[in-house]
Amino acid sequence: MTTTAPPSSVVAPGTDITDLFRAAYENRYTWEPGFAGYQGRCVWEQGDRRVEGRFVVGADLKASVEGIDDAEINKAVASQLWEVCIHRVRRTFEQTHSANTFTAGDTDAVGLEVIVGGKGSGDRYRIKDNVVTMVHRHIHGTVVTIFTLETTDTGAGYLSRRYSSAYSDPATGVARGGTSHFTDTFVPLAGTGPWVLSERVIASDAGSGASAAEDEAGEQRFRFEDLQPV
Repeated sequence: MTTTAPPSSVVAPGTDITDLFRAAYENRYTWEPGFAGYQGRCVWEQGDRRVEGRFVVGADLKASVEGIDDAEINKAVASQLWEVCIHRVRRTFEQTHSANTFTAGDTDAVGLEVIVGGKGSGDRYRIKDNVVTMVHRHIHGTVVTIFTLETTDTGAGYLSRRYSSAYSDPATGVARGGTSHFTDTFVPLAGTGPWVLSERVIASDAGSGASAAEDEAGEQRFRFEDLQPV
């Protein structure tokens, strides 16, 4: 039987904190099952460049972008929509983490360290005020580390508003590319929900992107307007 841990500020290292981590996991905003998708206008801007098109996100969460002929920019726009959508899929804690254990590590300004054992051994998180403030996960042969600095409260869970993302080699810890800094703005679709991305600003170090459109140092802005349910 798991004993509920005390508030994170007084959790001793080695304590089973499954319940604390579960609470933060379940506090993330996700879409209700059966979300049918949405559509609208998409705008990409970097420096003096501006490109506009249309997009549709289907019930399968795949994004289709039309009207943007530059293949790299088209891919970059679609990837932002896809990346946001996959994090809105509702999966129970058991579906995601039943093969893992969660133990307290140290506590710093970012939050209480969550050390993962079991299937996800080697992964780490930090939690603070019922928010996952740091993610350090091994994904497809690389390590991604994300720090959440600011959130949006939807009334039905939180969304990350301001955060950073960096990749590193799992064996050596050497950085793979630079750090990207994100600022996301979400709005309730049709005024009532579900909440969807209306703007993403990415300030990147050189070499931090997954494509040529994302690989230059500087700032990119993705805007999604005239948003309507499908």
